Amino acid sequence: MADAKTCVALLLGDVCGQPGSRALFLGLHTLVKEYRADVIVVNGENAANGFGLSAALMDQFFSLGVNVITSGNHIWQQDDLRPLLDSEKRLLRPANYPPQAPGHGAVVVDIKNYKVAVLNLQGRQSMSSIDCPFRVGMDQVQRLRKQTPLILVDFHAENSEEKEALAFHLDGKVSAVVGTHTHVQTADEKILPGKTAYITDLGLCGPSASVIGSDPAVSIAKQLTQMPLRTEIANTAPLLQGVCISLDVASGQALSIERFSRLYDI
Repeated sequence: MADAKTCVALLLGDVCGQPGSRALFLGLHTLVKEYRADVIVVNGENAANGFGLSAALMDQFFSLGVNVITSGNHIWQQDDLRPLLDSEKRLLRPANYPPQAPGHGAVVVDIKNYKVAVLNLQGRQSMSSIDCPFRVGMDQVQRLRKQTPLILVDFHAENSEEKEALAFHLDGKVSAVVGTHTHVQTADEKILPGKTAYITDLGLCGPSASVIGSDPAVSIAKQLTQMPLRTEIANTAPLLQGVCISLDVASGQALSIERFSRLYDI
C-alpha cells in the first residue's frame, strides 16, 4: 500500500469454468503485486463449469488471497455449496433475494487497520423478478456506513440502464459500483460526480476465444437451430479482466479507477 490513507481494491469479473480458475492461479498474485492491492473481490458465479461455485473452488480462491467472493443467479446450482452460504461470511449471494433464501448479501472484512464492506446485488431487467435492488441496496448501504465508508458494490445484472441507474442512485454513498454478469468488459470506467467509481461490466475471467465463456461452435449451433443445447466452456487461453480502484480510507471516495485485461497464452 503506497499510502496509509489509501486503500487499493482489485475487483475481478465472473470466473468462468476451469480456464477462469486457471487464470486466477496464474495471474492473481502478479496483479496484486503490480497494483499493490489491499483487498481482492472476485465474482465466482460461473466457476463450476459455468454454473455456480463448488466448495472446493471456493477454498481454492480464498487460498489464493481472495478476500470476498460475490455471485449472482447461478450461485444456487452446486449442492455442496449451499450449506456454506450461511456459514462462510466471505461468500455472498445477492442481498435482494428473499430473506428465506440461504446466505447473506453483504460482509465487512478487516483489511490491515481499517474495514471494507462488500455488497452484492442482482438486477431484475431480463432476470428473475426478485426484490428491488435500489431499495434493498440503499437499506444495506445505510447499515454498512455505520461501520465503514469503504463500500464496494457488485451489481450482477443484464441491463446497462439498470446498472447505470443504480450507480447514480448510490453515488456519493458507496466507494464503487461495478457490474458483472454479461462477461463482456465495458470501456466506460469512470468516477461519478459524488466520487463513486463505476464500470458497467468487469468482464470475464475465463477463456479468451469464446462466446461469453462458451465454445463458439455450440453457441452458433444454438442460434442456428434454436435448440436448448448444453453450453460447453471453451478451452482456449485464459484471461483476467476487472478494475483496480484506489480509495480514500477516511471518506471512502474513489480516487482513481483503472481497467485491465490480461491474457495468459498457455
